[in-house]
Amino acid sequence: MPLIDLVDDHEDAQQVAAARAAATSRSTWVSVLVNLVLASVQIAVGILARSQGLVADGVHSLSDLVADFVVLFASRYSNKGADEDHQYGHQRYETAASLVLGLLLLAVGVGMLWSAFLKLESPGTVPTVHVVALWVAGAALIAKEALFRYMLAVAQRVKSSMLVANAWHARSDAASSLVVGVGIIGNLAGYPIFDPIAALIVGFMVARMGWGFSWVALHDLMDRSVDEQEVAAIRQTLVDTAGVKNLHDLRTRKMGDMIVVDAHLEVDATISVEAGHAIAVDARQRVLARHRVLNLMTHVDPWRPKA
Repeated sequence: MPLIDLVDDHEDAQQVAAARAAATSRSTWVSVLVNLVLASVQIAVGILARSQGLVADGVHSLSDLVADFVVLFASRYSNKGADEDHQYGHQRYETAASLVLGLLLLAVGVGMLWSAFLKLESPGTVPTVHVVALWVAGAALIAKEALFRYMLAVAQRVKSSMLVANAWHARSDAASSLVVGVGIIGNLAGYPIFDPIAALIVGFMVARMGWGFSWVALHDLMDRSVDEQEVAAIRQTLVDTAGVKNLHDLRTRKMGDMIVVDAHLEVDATISVEAGHAIAVDARQRVLARHRVLNLMTHVDPWRPKA
């Protein structure tokens, strides 16, 4: 491939990375603002209105605020290029951030469950909440659902698993606000125990989501391969490259939202080493251009037609 084409590809990749980082930063700062306001209002009103469910929901929003800053940190460092210590780049900062987000959610969820269990052990001590708690829960539900839709749209546009995790974190908040609202309605209807039950459900939801994110991120950090559909697409691109007769030992591993690939390409045994190398270079460039592959390491093997 001509040098000018390689330079253009490099500049395009830099522009895409810069646009991705800008979109991530912008959407996350929006989330910071929303969660800061919600956490402050929910916890303050929850305490004044004596609603454990609303306080639990406020703590959940507070955990989102911490998660947002984790995302901002990871986004800043995951876009750094390769260096002597990290020769494949820093993309796994995103995976590590997803793991931190998951563990944070898990810890918050377990704390909510413990607090709710303590209340349920003494149902007679559960107070009747003030109606203002219901209005705050409703407003939080609308705000969190809107935030989820906005963040998920950005995450899908820039193809960031870390932003997807943070977006669904916001959706879990919306679901928890709905549960809290139902619990407050039950409390106001004369069933005070509904409020700690709502807090218990919210805690379970948060802990379950945290476990899910942590488990996925942990496997990605252990070099899990990508899904079979994506592997098949990469394989097809390689096989369709002129001069590639067959391939074997195609292996993939995730590097943040990117993929590192190894493959053995089979080329005609009668051609020169230089010609075989050119075929491998062409195959590599085609894969990098068509798939979210960070690097493709090829090994050229001789191919002979079967007798």
